[in-house]
Amino acid sequence: MSEQPTSLSLSRLAFRKLRRHRLAMAGLCVLGFLYLTCFVLSDFIAPYHFDNERRDLSYQPPFKVHLFDTDGKLRRPFVYETAYEFDEHHNRVFTEETTKRYPIRLFVTGDKHNFLGLIPSRVRLFGVEEPARLYLLGADSRGRDLLSRIIYGGRVSLSVGLVGVAVSFTVGMLVGGISGYFGGKIDTATQRLCEMVMMIPGFYLMLALRASLPADISSVKVYFMIVFIMSFIGWAGMARVVRGMVLSIRSSEYVDAARAIGQGNLKIIVFHVLPQTLSYAIVSITLSIPAYILGESALSLLGLGIQDPYASWGNLLRDAMGIAQLKFHPWILIPGFFIFITVMAFNFLGDGLRDAFDPRSQLVGKEFEQG
Repeated sequence: MSEQPTSLSLSRLAFRKLRRHRLAMAGLCVLGFLYLTCFVLSDFIAPYHFDNERRDLSYQPPFKVHLFDTDGKLRRPFVYETAYEFDEHHNRVFTEETTKRYPIRLFVTGDKHNFLGLIPSRVRLFGVEEPARLYLLGADSRGRDLLSRIIYGGRVSLSVGLVGVAVSFTVGMLVGGISGYFGGKIDTATQRLCEMVMMIPGFYLMLALRASLPADISSVKVYFMIVFIMSFIGWAGMARVVRGMVLSIRSSEYVDAARAIGQGNLKIIVFHVLPQTLSYAIVSITLSIPAYILGESALSLLGLGIQDPYASWGNLLRDAMGIAQLKFHPWILIPGFFIFITVMAFNFLGDGLRDAFDPRSQLVGKEFEQG
């Protein structure tokens, strides 16, 4: 007796195809690592609090991790304390003082924090004993550990994209669903509104609104303002696309059946019509998050976003705007590398999702699975 071929759902076929997309899976792994590090374990992994500073270590270069001492003996990883003197350009030149080693230890006592946001703790994953410091990626202009500030700054830069698309795509899908489902005058009015919103130059609107607010406004309020403005601008494009999809979905038999049993129009839109657009929405969300990250980074880079001492990847790059700073302190460009990696990872994941949810490729894959 021959075995019957197994029929896979379109969603299972899509995720199976996604797993075969190496760049998409690599992007997913990178994003998973970044979000886990910056949101869940940031206080534990970061060697110092984001505002812990040593002014005497301003622009300290990245520390060299040694395995051999001055006698050539193999040791556990360690660093030396540094001292500095000024050169002819009045820049600090740091040198290692090799008289005492400072081993890099695991689970050291450091700055206070709440582990997982709940448990008060002082334990950090790694570090060295005072008075030495461990600046693996160097220090900024105020002698703060750049690695710690990058980890804490990832909370802002990475969450802006998620919160922004959550707001804009919820509004866009609802407006698009209502417009396409009802049609007529409602459709005309909502589409004209979408066109008006899409005509607004988003980045310049953010600049204008930010400039109109008090200069001493808190970074928390600035954060929510950035999310609100970017969400306000981003929902219209989503609404127009969803509206076009709903125009064809509303005449489906299952929609007619829902009407026949007396379900309300809003319930039909939310539970029967909009779920059919999720494959497009997932792909579009993934490809839109980088725009939110870049928008926040650009505002913070210009000094109109998150303000010091709070960190974001954008305001960490403000020191890199001077050519002289880049020449003498090139490590201050490292936050830009994290922005680049994150944007590329989202783009790779979005490309993989777009290929995986392509209806034509799914149908071909389904026919192949069925033999």
